[in-house]
Amino acid sequence: MKRRNFLISGAVATAGVAVFGANSLYSYDIFKQKRKFAVPPLYEGKKIGGKRVFNLNLQKGEMEFFKGLKTQTIGINAPFLGPTLRAKKGDMIQVNIKNSLGYDSTIHWHGFELPAKMDGGPHQIIKNGATWSPEFAIKNRASMLWYHSHLLHQTGVQVYKGLAGLFILDDDESQNLNLPSEYGVDDIPIVLQDRNFNNDGSFRYVSSQQEKMMGIHGNYVLVNGVIAPTLEAKKKLTRFRILNGSNARYYLLGFSDNRKFQLIGSDGGLLEKPVTLGQIKLAPAQRIDIVVDLSDGKDVVLKSYKGALSQNMGMMGMMMGNMGFDIEFDLMKIQSKDAKNSNAKVPQNLIKHPVWNPKDAVGVRNIVLQMRMGIGMMGGGNGEDNFFINGKSMDMHRIDAIAKKDTFEIWKVVNKSPMAHPLHIHNTQFKTLAINGRKPDASESGFMDTISVDPMGIAYIMVPFRYYSDNKVPYMFHCHILEHEDGGMMGQLLVT
Repeated sequence: MKRRNFLISGAVATAGVAVFGANSLYSYDIFKQKRKFAVPPLYEGKKIGGKRVFNLNLQKGEMEFFKGLKTQTIGINAPFLGPTLRAKKGDMIQVNIKNSLGYDSTIHWHGFELPAKMDGGPHQIIKNGATWSPEFAIKNRASMLWYHSHLLHQTGVQVYKGLAGLFILDDDESQNLNLPSEYGVDDIPIVLQDRNFNNDGSFRYVSSQQEKMMGIHGNYVLVNGVIAPTLEAKKKLTRFRILNGSNARYYLLGFSDNRKFQLIGSDGGLLEKPVTLGQIKLAPAQRIDIVVDLSDGKDVVLKSYKGALSQNMGMMGMMMGNMGFDIEFDLMKIQSKDAKNSNAKVPQNLIKHPVWNPKDAVGVRNIVLQMRMGIGMMGGGNGEDNFFINGKSMDMHRIDAIAKKDTFEIWKVVNKSPMAHPLHIHNTQFKTLAINGRKPDASESGFMDTISVDPMGIAYIMVPFRYYSDNKVPYMFHCHILEHEDGGMMGQLLVT
């Protein structure tokens, strides 16, 4: 576990800003400081009048990511990030969100199927000092969703500074499976976020046109807000629910000893059957639910391997590779010598998925992802309006698509750019029909709200619009590389 195996950052110096790099803090074993793994606090709300009520405060904070250096942050009921909220399918929830930041923000419920007015997108602004109290019924299956800022043109920087948290949903079907499910014991949430820092410990966000075009990629990865932590596993069979909460970085996750793990769920919940894997790619905003056997008692490292980026990115891929955007590095250590036996298990069959017939779709919608090369990339542009969907940059006053409630559509997502883009659609969990000319494999068979499409690639997805309609308030669909979203790669969808 040498320093070169964490993150290299030579190209970051091109921004002209002094930043920490592998040659400063990581001139030794990255786990030498023995930073403790942090489990986000669990917040299950309080039952009041038939509702599950949560009280959240968007606040400024301060963190010591590096010993002796203070970093100014923002968080939710905490200096950085927010608690893991938990509810059950069928619950009616109310979330009272007070904004104490000193500036506007929003909180979007990523992955939820919910009324448009409660979605928390750029139309539901929470003014400084105000409290927004969305109420909605939990319609989703058991899954790990998340919540984060979604302010127009400011999503990237607000998430980067800390406005994000997890939301675990349960249902009767999943609770009857005897999967590892004791929060923080054998059911471990992980939020991966990469960050850059200035020499005074402050966050360094986008500081070049190049970073605006490629999305911000950090020198250090935070795991639940901690750099290179060590988890002392309590159970020999442990479940990890992992969110790629980074603004732009892709991860190719696996373990240092190449041990296999079982993938049991994706963005929208459990798969029908577990899938045994050695590595898995995770795009920004995507989640995976995996179970790992730690019964050998050995130390093991969760890593990101080289190969996270698409292999057909051409010159762009070479450039990003040379900048350290696609290398092998360590994330966290897991020690299991004291792990106890577990009564949990992974059954051969998990849950049954409904059968969706593509013939039932009302039509095919073409979604073309594009980015302007040369202007923002090489200088002379401001980084905004360099990203497009169907040739148009985001406009709050324009509706880009209208769908009908209680219907399915097939979306043909075409990436006409040299970068992969993770497309996220609000208010739905869809299924992948085909991607890059092939059928999805077993690991891609689950419910998704974000799909990554390779450069010049095509994906076909079957998108349901259920439960809610609104003739005035739209949902968003956008690239979840947050700098691309802020730069215009976002559209508005009305469900009528």
